[in-house]
Amino acid sequence: MTKDFEITKDMTISSVLKLDEGMSDVFIGFGMFCIFCHLSENETIAEACKVHDIDSDFLVTKLNSTYQKLAKKKK
Repeated sequence: MTKDFEITKDMTISSVLKLDEGMSDVFIGFGMFCIFCHLSENETIAEACKVHDIDSDFLVTKLNSTYQKLAKKKK
């Protein structure tokens, strides 16, 4: 991924998890155990947030922050 890469709420949960398995901790921290559900393959972050009554912008901010930290560790 490039330096300017950003996770968006239109991305599926599974696509975010494929970036780095450590991203699952963010979803679990928000009580979103949907990462273990087969629906995560097609469900967007925005859709999951609506179901779980979570602010999608806040979650996306946390996901991007975590992704950047994980990417730095891999360098």
